[in-house]
Amino acid sequence: MDKIFGYEIRTPFDSELDFFKKNVDVTGMAAEDGRIILNPFSDLDSASQKSVATNEAARLLMRENKIKPDFDVTDEQKIAFKGTAYEENEEALKETILARAIAGDPSAGKLTARQKEWANLVGAQLRARK
Repeated sequence: MDKIFGYEIRTPFDSELDFFKKNVDVTGMAAEDGRIILNPFSDLDSASQKSVATNEAARLLMRENKIKPDFDVTDEQKIAFKGTAYEENEEALKETILARAIAGDPSAGKLTARQKEWANLVGAQLRARK
């Protein structure tokens, strides 16, 4: 897999490799250069890697198009992300929930109707990039 939804998946730079080595739970990243990097130290199978790449592609799409998800985060979702970098950054939390929902990652939590609308809207824009 060298591209997904038109976004290139590149090999991590040395500094990124160091980060991934220390943070094996971080499976991928939407890099600042507009490309996707996957953690080579992660033991994800190819289907899970594709899900991670889809998640990161959704993040890149939102970043490029300045899409700001407009929905409420549920109390359950707030609890699920407690203690993470997203706890104090609601915008990043919404982007994370949305990207994970688009990728089919159950860690997005139970989606509200409004969150599903957003996932359908942004997911359609992502699929249109193919």
